[in-house]
Amino acid sequence: MLAVLRHDQRLADMAGGNAVAVSTVRRWVKEAIGLLAVRAPRLDRALRKIARSGGVVVLLDGTLVRTIRRTGADNRKNFSGKHKAHGLLFLALTDEKGNLIWISAARPGRSSEITAARHNKITGRLREAGLGALADLGFVGLDEDPDDPVVITRRKATRNHRLTDAEKEANHLLNRERAAVEHGFANLKAWRFLTKIRMNARHATTLLRALLVLANTEIRR
Repeated sequence: MLAVLRHDQRLADMAGGNAVAVSTVRRWVKEAIGLLAVRAPRLDRALRKIARSGGVVVLLDGTLVRTIRRTGADNRKNFSGKHKAHGLLFLALTDEKGNLIWISAARPGRSSEITAARHNKITGRLREAGLGALADLGFVGLDEDPDDPVVITRRKATRNHRLTDAEKEANHLLNRERAAVEHGFANLKAWRFLTKIRMNARHATTLLRALLVLANTEIRR
């Protein structure tokens, strides 16, 4: 199974090399993915674990996992205008070192990151755990409590407001702290099976959560 996920090896090749039917290999892979996925942490438990370990903040970001382009109106919702490609949107949280701790369910590629975050009630979960989150401009406006925000984003220049030197420095510091989140996504996307997934959103969610478990297992080793 690891060969299928890590190197995107064709099921037919594995079946032929082991003298079994392709359907048998497909069933084995799906069963293994399902068993791994149920071990992926829920959002509230992942945040509580970070808080218990003495963590203060987590890193929040979204990524588009590309899918094959299918015909028909049902696939239009998976087209991302931002990325100009078909795919599924996932949100992820990492710790300060960039280790993935949680991944959301898949949403259509046309969805915005802030909508996905609201759907998962991320700000409420962060407050319950007593944690903050660092995020990019895609999450501006997510936190509706400006006096006591738990989601910190970069300051954005507008036509009527140019960034001050202090705001530019704050953005620089935030970008430096958030750089670690890219390492988490890089570890996840190292599994070549994600190059262009060929399944629907429900199965893609199961797959990503299984890969999260495998990625964290490799890190602990």
